[in-house]
Amino acid sequence: MGVDQMTIRAAERPDAAQIAHVHDEAWREAYRGIIPGPALERMVQRRGPAWWSRLLARQSGVLVLEVGGQVAGYATMGANRSSSLRVRGEIYELYVTPIYQGLGFGERLFDAAKQRLAENGLRPFIVWVLEDNDRAVAFYEAIGGEPVARGEERFDDRSCRKLAYAWGVSSGRMN
Repeated sequence: MGVDQMTIRAAERPDAAQIAHVHDEAWREAYRGIIPGPALERMVQRRGPAWWSRLLARQSGVLVLEVGGQVAGYATMGANRSSSLRVRGEIYELYVTPIYQGLGFGERLFDAAKQRLAENGLRPFIVWVLEDNDRAVAFYEAIGGEPVARGEERFDDRSCRKLAYAWGVSSGRMN
């Protein structure tokens, strides 16, 4: 499928079921073997179509990537949630359905999210990534992310390290 059949736009409530489907596929692919199975299953199940519909009713910081008229990816973004980092914005999530990964769609979605943050005065910005998610780490490093902080996330009995990648900061300092 060519890039000419790809569009990125603001998500709308009718997109909820398709976003939930992308979330399900992308999260299972990205986190299998990283997040314990029961915890991953609960996280995926929690974010069904009704959850996405409620989010879209109250928030505009969601973009969808469409390929051939079907939602194939999404990004959520807004204000930075980490008070210890001197950035204004954050891309909370950026996921593309596995069959469309590696084709440049993720980078196009990232660029659109970055533009949306800039339009809302939310630059510089960060993205948090689980350190064991090699594919995501490689993606964010390839598009110029600078590691600036470390953290930890707990999933059931497993603790996972995470990294914050930043764009638009003058001097990165790993915490």
